[in-house]
Amino acid sequence: MIRRLALRLASSVATLVVLVSLVFFLIMATPGGPAYSILGAHASPEAVAALNRQFGLNVPVWRQYLLWWWHLMHGRLGYSFVEHAPVGALLGSYLRNTVLLDTLALTLAVSTALVIGFLQGARPATPSARLIGGLQIAVYSLPVFFVGTALILLFAVDHPWLPPGGIGGAGGFRHAGLADLARHMVLPAITLALPLAAGLSRYFGHQVRQEYRQDYVRAARARGIPPLRIAVFHVLRNAVRPLVTVLGMSIPQIFVGGVLTESVFNYPGLGWLLWRSALAEDYPVVTAIVLVIGALTILGNLAADLLNTALDVSVRYE
Repeated sequence: MIRRLALRLASSVATLVVLVSLVFFLIMATPGGPAYSILGAHASPEAVAALNRQFGLNVPVWRQYLLWWWHLMHGRLGYSFVEHAPVGALLGSYLRNTVLLDTLALTLAVSTALVIGFLQGARPATPSARLIGGLQIAVYSLPVFFVGTALILLFAVDHPWLPPGGIGGAGGFRHAGLADLARHMVLPAITLALPLAAGLSRYFGHQVRQEYRQDYVRAARARGIPPLRIAVFHVLRNAVRPLVTVLGMSIPQIFVGGVLTESVFNYPGLGWLLWRSALAEDYPVVTAIVLVIGALTILGNLAADLLNTALDVSVRYE
């Protein structure tokens, strides 16, 4: 088991190195170099030369590559010429909001998927299970921006029960009360959770259905074990483990959906900052966000794999 965990950890580190290197060389490949990307295509040669000297871009590429790693390891991600702030501090203020939204949406999606998936998998031949299957496909296929816009029109415009989004910038939550925060989080969290819950519940329902067909379930029934005990201590326990792997593979979907969700609801998170920075051509911020999202995706997949390994009894004796 230790060897397997070590190999998985080494693979994640190698993937992270490749990601950082790829981002660096893509920046180097931009027309005119990073200086023109930051200052604009019409920047004067003097301004470009000054910026190159300031950021060490006038040295050989291999030295820039090593300097790039040195800055990353010390938390220096550049400077935003649009926000007029260090990128690291800027990302930290918005990352809190994204983590809060993603955690809430993930909790909502997983809890919903467990309930719906079990009901669907335990009785697959019933009309309700078929109806759930159709709704899962429909919800999973709907674009995030469509779902978000529809929820705003229904619950914020036609029936003004909830705010349509926006909470006053990156530090808005700091001054918001718990009730006000909860009201602003409802629609974005539901929008982000719906497609994820649809995909997870469909997969979990399939796993539950397969577990009920196993010999150990028939043997448990023959011994007179109550159905609730079979469901909780046998079927659910074995069906949840593959769900952990799928959940880890869904982390990129969460981040992509978060970009669209935060843009629709004007939610001050990393996705909203990425969208705004891309429009303003604030490349240091865009580059840093891509790195952060990529790193979080790799770490999330690693955590899911480690948890799945811990739940798998068979690998403990390897």
